[in-house]
Amino acid sequence: MQYGTVKKILVTGGAGFLGSHLCDVLVKEGHEVLCVDNFFTGTRNNVHHLLDYRNFELMRHDVTFPLYVEVDEIYNLACPASPIHYQFDPVQTTKTSVHGAINMLGLAKRVKARILQASTSEVYGDPEVHPQTESYWGRVNPIGYRSCYDEGKRCAETLFFDYHRQHNLDIKVVRIFNTYGPRMHPNDGRVVSNIIVQALKGEDITIYGDGQQTRSFCYVDDLIAAMVRMMGTENGFTGPVNIGNPGEFTIRELAELVVDLTGTRSAIVYRPLPSDDPKQRRPDIGLAMDKLDWRPQIELRSGLVKTIGYFDDLLKNNTL
Repeated sequence: MQYGTVKKILVTGGAGFLGSHLCDVLVKEGHEVLCVDNFFTGTRNNVHHLLDYRNFELMRHDVTFPLYVEVDEIYNLACPASPIHYQFDPVQTTKTSVHGAINMLGLAKRVKARILQASTSEVYGDPEVHPQTESYWGRVNPIGYRSCYDEGKRCAETLFFDYHRQHNLDIKVVRIFNTYGPRMHPNDGRVVSNIIVQALKGEDITIYGDGQQTRSFCYVDDLIAAMVRMMGTENGFTGPVNIGNPGEFTIRELAELVVDLTGTRSAIVYRPLPSDDPKQRRPDIGLAMDKLDWRPQIELRSGLVKTIGYFDDLLKNNTL
């Protein structure tokens, strides 16, 4: 199907944080969107506002089982993405990445659909190269507590490129760096949501390690714009391509900014650093700038204001 026309689009993990924002954009563009989720971390509330749209459909399904539908494009986002959730059932996490990829690639092959894999900066592990470029192979512990996610996503990338080489499948692969914004799960253990929720509740703000480890935070609207642009690329460009904000902040700086924006009196406390936690994480987005004509537009302070507002509403409505 010609890009730019109305398409039938499958979004796996579509009721999750990123998936729901992606569904918003695709529905508003007029496409027929099938949102698939098993609701392990995604919630119906994230897409409830879309249920009245005639071009939106919600289906409960686990991608570790085959799915038989007719679509033009597939965004494969299904997989718990925070350590608390993906370590809860690590075997299932690996299955979701690997079996899920096999099932979605098989579907794409059958219906001749273009398929995009939401990979992750975790494929770089605890990197020795900084910032990380797509040519860097990574430094990943294959038997650690994070391995179910890291290696599952690495294997999924392998499958995507083998289907591309062996079956000439039309694939796109993006490597997503830290992303934040409204609809983040309040108890997912990610640093942005953790710090904001603790600050709003007036609890001690927990920092793991000495707070000098760095992350790069991309606001969700910027991230989704890049994914949609990647799906629309032609001329055989497959990626992988880094998607993230190259602005680099220490966790301590993030905590201090949230304290300033919320006006909390919370104290900052320190806890031991978890196993295999990366010390540096910043994307080189040169390829995204070149191939997608994309760069993030929303600065951290502005994005945090919107995200804090979302969590503050949850707190006021007693749903936090």
